[in-house]
Amino acid sequence: MGMVMAVSFERYGRLYYLDPGEFRPRVGDKVLVPTDDGPEVAECVWAPQYVTEDIGGLPACAGIASAADLDRDEQNRQRRADARVIAKRTIRQHGLPMKVVGIDFVDRRPDIDQLVIVYFSAPHRVDFRELVRDLARALRARIELRQVGARDEARLQGGIGPCGRDLCCATFLKDFEPVSVRMAKDQDLPLNPLKISGACGRLMCCLKYEHPLYQEFNAKAPAVGSAVETPAGDGVVVGHNVPSDTVVVRLAASGRRCACSRADVCSPRQQYEASSTTTPDAPPIEAAVREPLPEPPTTTEPNAEQPDRTKPADRTEQPDRTEQPEPRAEQAEAPTEAAGAEPEGESRAARRVRKPRRRRRLHHDDEGESTQ
Repeated sequence: MGMVMAVSFERYGRLYYLDPGEFRPRVGDKVLVPTDDGPEVAECVWAPQYVTEDIGGLPACAGIASAADLDRDEQNRQRRADARVIAKRTIRQHGLPMKVVGIDFVDRRPDIDQLVIVYFSAPHRVDFRELVRDLARALRARIELRQVGARDEARLQGGIGPCGRDLCCATFLKDFEPVSVRMAKDQDLPLNPLKISGACGRLMCCLKYEHPLYQEFNAKAPAVGSAVETPAGDGVVVGHNVPSDTVVVRLAASGRRCACSRADVCSPRQQYEASSTTTPDAPPIEAAVREPLPEPPTTTEPNAEQPDRTKPADRTEQPDRTEQPEPRAEQAEAPTEAAGAEPEGESRAARRVRKPRRRRRLHHDDEGESTQ
């Protein structure tokens, strides 16, 4: 558990979180925020308070801004406003297709006395070598030009989005994640560019927020047009309502539409309720699986002695094939022996019991004997 505070350099601008340390500023107080170019003055918009999560790695507050810090910050604001006017006029004189987005004035860098950073947007690369010389002569400072994209332009300028709130990129969004038209299709949004574009002219970043929720819902919910069973009766799915996790069903009996929970119409839920696990009187599944299957009937002689398959076979009744192997050479040497001939003192049924694996061969021999 630790304490966290939030500050902003511009009114209704992006929030930056700090570790208050030993300072306890109130909302509206001016504090010093450490930056790469030195401490800068910012306004406290969220007083220090304890949070349950352990947040580490936050920059520490440099202290409460003094009167000298406030005077310097006011002078820098005036210098940025003057530099914006001069930059726009100089760009117009050179006839360059550039648009000034923001101005930053740095005066606390150890290696540079004064630095003016001009952020601009352009449709393509611009040759601004002559522009830099004229700006350095007019502003009497070192000039640095940085070209930004459409999204960064909206983040620097700020504005109001289609939802009526401040832009996400200008308040809390740090990184721009890729957004595609497929996200708008999955959320059943109109593919009109005016409807799904933000203030920057690109696809709205908020399309990325709820897209995983829509993907999960579409993967588990029944598709539109499929027949489902609901507590109110059978019907057909005609729509989805992802935020409420419901499915709109048109009942087949009355024709009216009703909103049912996704769990009530999904097949896994219905299968679970209808499964044998919910019925205590149902026989266990393992017993049904282990029940022996009926054996197919076999054609044998009526007086033949059949082994009992329900009982374990007695190993004493089975001859040991390793001790009394039947020589195959003798069978090959006597091919002219009649198929129906039987050895003396041994009946056909006894031979069938002793050698059950040769039953099919003996069966063919019987057929051959009957045909001869």
